Amino acid sequence: MFKSLYPNFEVDSAYEIDFDALYRKGIRGIIFDIDNTLVPHGAPADERAMKLFERLKEIGFETVLLSNNKEPRVKMFNDSVHSKYIFKAGKPGKAGYERAMELMGTTTETTVFVGDQLFTDVWGANKAGIVSYLTKPIHPKEEIQIVLKRILEKVVLFFYHRRLNKVSKRRTDNLEEI
Repeated sequence: MFKSLYPNFEVDSAYEIDFDALYRKGIRGIIFDIDNTLVPHGAPADERAMKLFERLKEIGFETVLLSNNKEPRVKMFNDSVHSKYIFKAGKPGKAGYERAMELMGTTTETTVFVGDQLFTDVWGANKAGIVSYLTKPIHPKEEIQIVLKRILEKVVLFFYHRRLNKVSKRRTDNLEEI
């Protein structure tokens, strides 16, 4: 029922993803949400974000910031990380994700998406056929419409985690048969 909202991977933070391993697996482009994925909502890029983008460039990745925010917000963050970006992206529509891949010269097979919201970030990435990473929000202070979505996200994540536990149990049961 909620499968189109399920992330491929769930991590505590965008900063803990093993980007070297992704590169070895053939990933060449990373699309990032900004607010509450890389920095608190509305904050400029901090030292950690700047170092991450430097490191990604050293590894060989192309990056795009994909945000539903207006350009001044996205540009303020981007001035410090120097990535390509798309503002007013229309997430969860897949057009923004497709445009991001165009900008990076990547495909659905060579791109991943990293974001903190199921109903915009993950759902859009899934519709576009891109592997999705769901991060925990960096900061609890959010706009009211996002706070309301977080309540619904808890319901979806409950079923997602229940499904993961069933799959894990089946794998364990099958191992015991061997």
